[in-house]
Amino acid sequence: MTDAAFSADRMFLLAVLGMTAVTYALRAGGYWVMGRLPITPRIRRGLEALPGAIIVSTILPIVLQGGLAVGLCLVVAAAVQVRLKKEYVAVFCAAGAAAAFRAAGL
Repeated sequence: MTDAAFSADRMFLLAVLGMTAVTYALRAGGYWVMGRLPITPRIRRGLEALPGAIIVSTILPIVLQGGLAVGLCLVVAAAVQVRLKKEYVAVFCAAGAAAAFRAAGL
């Protein structure tokens, strides 16, 4: 074993520990700040809208890069989710639709 291998391992460990500390500090800081704010109806509405905004901001770039097939899969997943209210079934239907659309050349 060389000295370079040990320094890389230490560097990796330091990076993981650093990322862990920052992640914990951000999460704990959020709880700390929200514990000191009064939850008004306006803040409550904002917090309730946040999960949807995060989902849209995550999925929209993927759909825009993926083209028509990805957009249609998203529509299939949303329709199945609204109709059956079962997340796993919606994911499996979207995966099946993706396979069918790719096989069809979309």
